[in-house]
Amino acid sequence: MTRPTQETPVTDLDRTHLPHSGVRPAYEPAVDLRDQTEPLPSRPRLEAPEGAPNVLVILIDDMGFGASSAFGGPCRMPAAEALADNGLRYSRFHTTALCSPTRQSLLTGRNHHAVGMGTVLEISNGTPGYDGMRPPTAGTLAQALSGNGYATAAFGKWHQTPPWEQTAAGPFDRWPTREGFDHFYGFLAAEASQFEPLLVDDTTFVDPPSTEAEGYHLSEDLVDRVGEWVTDVRTHAPDKPWFAYLAFGATHAPFQVPKDWRDRNRGDFAHGWDAQREITLAKQKALGVVPEDAELAPWTPGIPHWDELDDVQREVAERLMELYAAFAEHTDEQVGRLVEQLRATGELDNTVVLYILGDNGASAEGGLEGTLNEALRFNAVEDTAERIATQLDKLGGPETYAHYPAGWAVALDTPYQWTKQVASHYGGTRNGLIAHWPAGVDEPGGVRHQWHHVNDVFPTVLELAGVPVPTSINGVAQDPLDGVSFAPTLRSADAPETHHTQYFEMFGNRGIYHEGWTAVTQHKTPWLIHHPDTSMADDVWELYDTRSDWTQAHDIAAEHPDKLAELQALFLAEARRNHVLPMDDGVIGKRMDADKAGRRQSPLTSIVLPPTARNLREDVVPNVKNASHAVRARIEVPDSGADGVLVAQGGGFGGWSLYVLEGHLTYAYNFGALEVTHVRADVPLKPGAHVVEVRSAYDGGGLGRGASLTLVVDGEPVGEGRLERTIPFFFSMDQALNVGLDRGTPVSPDYARTARTTAERGFAFTGRIHDVRIDVGEDALAASTDELFRATLVAH
Repeated sequence: MTRPTQETPVTDLDRTHLPHSGVRPAYEPAVDLRDQTEPLPSRPRLEAPEGAPNVLVILIDDMGFGASSAFGGPCRMPAAEALADNGLRYSRFHTTALCSPTRQSLLTGRNHHAVGMGTVLEISNGTPGYDGMRPPTAGTLAQALSGNGYATAAFGKWHQTPPWEQTAAGPFDRWPTREGFDHFYGFLAAEASQFEPLLVDDTTFVDPPSTEAEGYHLSEDLVDRVGEWVTDVRTHAPDKPWFAYLAFGATHAPFQVPKDWRDRNRGDFAHGWDAQREITLAKQKALGVVPEDAELAPWTPGIPHWDELDDVQREVAERLMELYAAFAEHTDEQVGRLVEQLRATGELDNTVVLYILGDNGASAEGGLEGTLNEALRFNAVEDTAERIATQLDKLGGPETYAHYPAGWAVALDTPYQWTKQVASHYGGTRNGLIAHWPAGVDEPGGVRHQWHHVNDVFPTVLELAGVPVPTSINGVAQDPLDGVSFAPTLRSADAPETHHTQYFEMFGNRGIYHEGWTAVTQHKTPWLIHHPDTSMADDVWELYDTRSDWTQAHDIAAEHPDKLAELQALFLAEARRNHVLPMDDGVIGKRMDADKAGRRQSPLTSIVLPPTARNLREDVVPNVKNASHAVRARIEVPDSGADGVLVAQGGGFGGWSLYVLEGHLTYAYNFGALEVTHVRADVPLKPGAHVVEVRSAYDGGGLGRGASLTLVVDGEPVGEGRLERTIPFFFSMDQALNVGLDRGTPVSPDYARTARTTAERGFAFTGRIHDVRIDVGEDALAASTDELFRATLVAH
């Protein structure tokens, strides 16, 4: 049989079952090709409909409705303004109040609990709505477009692959390149250093292409990569439409910008957050994104007013907000670079750009005074304005992991109340959306007031692409979408409103929208570290008629008890249908403990790692926190001596490292960048083979207690030290465990920032490492473990 080498595009195939089977039509071949008079059919393939637009979805992290100048906010974002002035602003677009849930809802078109993403992956539990495991019955937007002839790629923050699946063992089903994207370049975690991110290229962990000293910044790198990918696609397929998903790490903590951006907004926020709300509301009315009669929602309880702060608190709050604004503005400049590339190459006119200004409301996770290290709060430690004030000259650089105070979050959610995590109120869920498509928008500069949700992006994009919602993907029947298309609103401001009902829930903060009414109850306060243990049955519900009260400013629950009861019943019905129940309000504490939460993690209490082990998240290695443990490495020191990291976990804002410095075995324990404890061997290592160890005897009696440390070389103690406290929950949300170097932010100042070039990065060990073994439990400290260690490694 003759095997054709060219594929045959088809125009009349069922697009609802993806991917297309590619079965050749029946044909009758001649015996001899010389006698073949009819063309031989090749394997058919689906192409995108003729004229289908490119699609660019841009998602900003942790940006409130009232942050961007495009929606009246103080952060100057000219690229967003230009896209809005030549496209459309959506004034009633909503997210889920948290990052992973919003992303999963965006890419699947379903409600977040319905696809297992009721919270972020790092604190998931084993219940159906919160297990972090997207089911195959909820295919992705990328799968739908790829199956219909689009080139697809994702760049930046992913935060949808369970941490326990981020190893060479997989499975890879929930990695971007198995969820419909041809290519991925970005990071898998919740956040990333802008200078030293833990990057992935498709399924391979890679280092950033340069260092901060060489001009590296993650946001700039991501836009460069998008531009290169689009160019490559167009070079090889001039008529093929593409879908690019660009999810910045900005403006999530850490607030980090290039040096020449750090002082650009000096003095711009001296008026404080109360005054900023008034300024922003006036601008929002002028833009038409809120009505003229809109009122500021009540001040969020528990947050001090600006005039209640002392001088140090005001100075710190002002500087942190200046930094955030610079971060937002720098990010928008990168968006502007990408837009200009598309314009210059003729791509922009037929590219649908959806610029989503926030995956939730502005973040209050910096606490009431802000922080130099966001990870402190995840470990139940408060920062203080007094400490921050001593390091203001470092803000924006790699030495800080900064976040502003909660008061600025309230101001950046103007005109609404509450913040990120508070899914009950619009301060947590309402975000700005800009739609730009010169070939498809009839009223440039218009505002659309139809009520929509992030789950509407999926059906909207498919309608604009001219393809149906798939009924099966990879042979699996698909669940119905929860989202509805807002494509008609691109053509007409008078398009009917189609999203009539939507529930919200996050950490027990919950509510329901139904045809203009909202019934809501705030349960959990995001900036509190120690939450009162209150039953959800005791929560007080509020009722708002947003047809006349745009900003949820007037609670009318007392006047309309029957309406409130009706909406409460509707919430429970939606909650049952979407696997919201049982609700879990735990954040710091039970949910941080994988065993108590029921979250998957490594069952191992002992592991032997090869010298090539890299980028292992905390969930996939033995948990050394809150337990006695030992770390042992089998190494060889050459005659010339050796220095460098043997194994390190975490990074410069929390973690530990076992390394050799000037020949001396050293252990460093970094407690949230508040203090770094070093234990050093009394004598240097001699050339030859050694087993080097650190033994940590945990005090016990609770979480985060102290430990006694002993350094051991070839069975003999060579150094001792003491930790008065240890990290109880997370070393790092973005850094991992590495053997042979400290990849990412350095744990110890002994070798911090010594790498000025890519070749010097990581303080890599210059001798030879055979293996590293980690053992957890009291038995790990026993002398007999030495023999066990040697026996298991003798094969080398």
